[in-house]
Amino acid sequence: MTYEVTIAIPVYNAEKYIRKAMDSALAQTFSSIEFLVCDDCGTDKSINIIREYQQTHPRGLAIHIVHQPHNMGIGESRNRLVDEACGQYIYFMDADDYIEPDTIEKLYNNAIKYDAQLVYGSFERSENLGGEEKRIQWVYPDMQFKEDGRFAAWVYRKYEGIQSMIWNILIKVDVFRQNGLRFPALNYWEDFVTTIDLPTYVNRVVLLSDITYHYICRMGSLSTNQHSNIVKKDNIAKLVKSIDTLKFNSDRIKQEEYFPLRMQKVMMTCFYIVCSILSQRKKITPSFTGIEMRNMMLSPLTLSEILRFGHARSINLLLYLLGILPPSVSISLIWLMGKFKRLI
Repeated sequence: MTYEVTIAIPVYNAEKYIRKAMDSALAQTFSSIEFLVCDDCGTDKSINIIREYQQTHPRGLAIHIVHQPHNMGIGESRNRLVDEACGQYIYFMDADDYIEPDTIEKLYNNAIKYDAQLVYGSFERSENLGGEEKRIQWVYPDMQFKEDGRFAAWVYRKYEGIQSMIWNILIKVDVFRQNGLRFPALNYWEDFVTTIDLPTYVNRVVLLSDITYHYICRMGSLSTNQHSNIVKKDNIAKLVKSIDTLKFNSDRIKQEEYFPLRMQKVMMTCFYIVCSILSQRKKITPSFTGIEMRNMMLSPLTLSEILRFGHARSINLLLYLLGILPPSVSISLIWLMGKFKRLI
C-alpha cells in the first residue's frame, strides 16, 4: 500500500516517552499517513507499546514496524526507514518528542502548493538539564525557493542558517533514493552530516513560521552526550570521519556560487569540534594528540582555489592555514580564537 506521507520514528529504549510521541503522530488531521517504526533492538518495552497501538488504535493497520538485526545506532535506523518507507514524502520524528495535530497537513499542503521537495516547519526546544525548564523557539521566516542554488545560498550565508536536525522536515523520499543519500553510522550528529548537504540536492523548498514540532532535550539523551563525565575518543573520531566526507566529496558543486560559503560552514564545523575537544580534554579518553587535532583542520581546497573565491575568501584562507601550520602553532591559535569566541 502507498501513502502520501510516512512518519518515520527510530526507536531505542524510549519506553518512558513513546506514548506521547505516538499519540501526537496518530492524532494527525491528515489521513494518508504510514507510521513506520524502526526497532533498534532496545532492552525495554518500547516495541511492545507500539504493538499495543497496532492492535487497539483506529489507525493501527497503518502502523508498521521494521526490526534491525541487532543494535545498529540511529544513523542506520534512519537509513532503514528511508529504505522501507511507502510514502511519497518522509517525515522524521524522534521517539521522545511530539508534534502538533495539524503538522503533516500544513507541511503537505505547502509541498503540493509549491511542488516542494522539502518543507521545513519551525520548532520549539524544551530543555531541562537539572534546573529550571527553558523553552526556545526556532522560527523561520515564511519563504519559498524555486530556483537552482537559491536555497543552498540562503542556508550557507551564516553558520546557523538552517537547523542541523533531520526531524520536522517533510522530504520527498526520492531526494534520498535518487541521489543515494545515506546517514552515517553514528549515534550523535548523524543528521548534521546529512542536513548540511541536503540543500545542494534540491531547488524547490518552503520554510514555514508555524511551530509544528516540540523537541524535548533531556539529561541522558543522545543530544546531551556532551554533558557526560567521560567522552570516548572513538565517537569523536567517527564524527570527524563523517565530516571528512563533506570536505573531500565536493567536486559536483565546486562551480556553484554558494560553494565558498558551504566550505566555510564545513571547515568552521571542524574548528568547533577541535574547540570542543580542547574544552573537554580531561573527559576524553584516550586523549587526542596535537597533530590529530591539527589534521582535523586540513582543507580539501588548494591555496589557489581559495584565492580565486569571489567571497568568503579571508575566512577560508584562515581555516586553510590552521590545517597546514605546525601542530603546536595551529592548536595555540585555535585555543586563542576559541577563548575569544567563548567556546573554551
